[in-house]
Amino acid sequence: MAELRHSSSLGSRAGSSPMKRDDTASPLIHEQHADDDDDGRSRHLFRDRVRSIWSYFPFVSDDPRVSQQNSRISLCLALFVVVAGLISILSIVNHLNAPYLCKKDGIVLHCPRVKEAPSLWENPYSATTSWKPCAERRLGGISELPPENETNGYIFIHAEGGLNQQRIAVWKFEDIFDVDHFIDYLKDDVRIVRDIPDWFTDKSELFSSIRRTVKNIPKYAPAQFYIDNVLPRIKEKKIMALKPFVDRLGYDNVPPEINRLRCRVNYHALKFLPEIEQMSDLLASRMKNRTGSSNPYMALHLRFEKGMVGLSFCDFVGTREEKAKMAEYRKKEWPRRYKNGSHLWQLALQKRKEGRCPLEPGEVAVILRAMGYPKETQIYVASGQVYGGQNRMAPLRNMFPNLVTKEELASQEELAGFRKHVTSLAALDFLVCLKSDVFVMTHGGNFAKLIIGARRYMGHRYKSIKPDKGLMSKSFGDPYMGWASFVEDVVVTHQTRTGLPEETFPNYDLWENPLTPCMCKA
Repeated sequence: MAELRHSSSLGSRAGSSPMKRDDTASPLIHEQHADDDDDGRSRHLFRDRVRSIWSYFPFVSDDPRVSQQNSRISLCLALFVVVAGLISILSIVNHLNAPYLCKKDGIVLHCPRVKEAPSLWENPYSATTSWKPCAERRLGGISELPPENETNGYIFIHAEGGLNQQRIAVWKFEDIFDVDHFIDYLKDDVRIVRDIPDWFTDKSELFSSIRRTVKNIPKYAPAQFYIDNVLPRIKEKKIMALKPFVDRLGYDNVPPEINRLRCRVNYHALKFLPEIEQMSDLLASRMKNRTGSSNPYMALHLRFEKGMVGLSFCDFVGTREEKAKMAEYRKKEWPRRYKNGSHLWQLALQKRKEGRCPLEPGEVAVILRAMGYPKETQIYVASGQVYGGQNRMAPLRNMFPNLVTKEELASQEELAGFRKHVTSLAALDFLVCLKSDVFVMTHGGNFAKLIIGARRYMGHRYKSIKPDKGLMSKSFGDPYMGWASFVEDVVVTHQTRTGLPEETFPNYDLWENPLTPCMCKA
């Protein structure tokens, strides 16, 4: 009791002293102690909650042996999360860095989405920066050229037809190609000679003798076919001609270096003569400045000559007299196909449904207008004499009055030197189409394929439009389709038909799309 009283008296005295009251009995100090108590209770409460949460996990325990095992499980889980994160990051980076490449699913072409607005004159920027030409880079795998005195023999190439086939028979066409550049550029790949060797005296035999001709070569034959069937004949006869020659060697069944060599020939070795290049530059410049200031221009390869219309065996709008004359023309030129003519109507309908008929000038005009090209568009027409003349061209010219040919762009004197050879005029058309902002083909053929392939090899920047003739035939034949629906069909269908990056095989041949064997990621 004395001790208690003593303590209480001390406490009362301490409480009565002003100094002691300030030091020990301050309200602030009292509140601090209260806060510390609250924090302690909060920490204990937090620990209890954490323990209650972890109690649901069987690998959490206060037992040291269990904790060691659990730490291993936790480490594995952490490693799994890190690896999954790295994979996700790499996939995102690869997706962002993936080159622009369209993929075909059946007949539908799916292309990567881009943020930029569609342009009438250029492909998406990402499509033009994803790929670069690399055919000049040799892959190897082909034996080096043997000495000239150890040659197996010579192949005599006799090409016929238009510009597309003549690009192969170089030494016969010095009037349009720079042969010296061609031979020098390919000196490490293949030995080319201008003339038949002197020891071969009877040169006419090459054109007339069956003994020196390898015939019946299947179309798109593999390389092994030539090794087994053509090479032995060349070794035996020393000089052999191949007939036919065009499209005889395959594309996807030959060594990759062979396809790269094709691209080196087509896009690097073959050059037109300087005067042809200069004249084509002049024509392209005039097209780009027809409005008085710089303007883009379209090149239209219009394949509607009489020969093409006849060969197609399709039916076109015309009078009874025109159709009767065309029937007589087909019967004379292609009697085996014509027969008695009774089957031709069904054949014509079937070909049009399948999109195998040339587009008429009026149909081309409607398609271009639906795509959004205005009336003021400058159009260069590469074509022979159009079947039906000015009457057939009237719908196209009415919708696009700024329609010109090389004869309208250049004077008679300027073109006089090129009229000596039809191939020279075709070469001018080829180059002006190649340099255009937009190229439009209206039917198949190697001329259009070569242009589209070259423009793709140049970087996919310039649009090369290939109309979907099958879809267009359905739309043109639907009397209930309104203009708005037609425009929507045309725009949606042709968004991906503009020469965008796409794998070459199996949908294209090398001349129309050289990407897979001849281009690399930029």
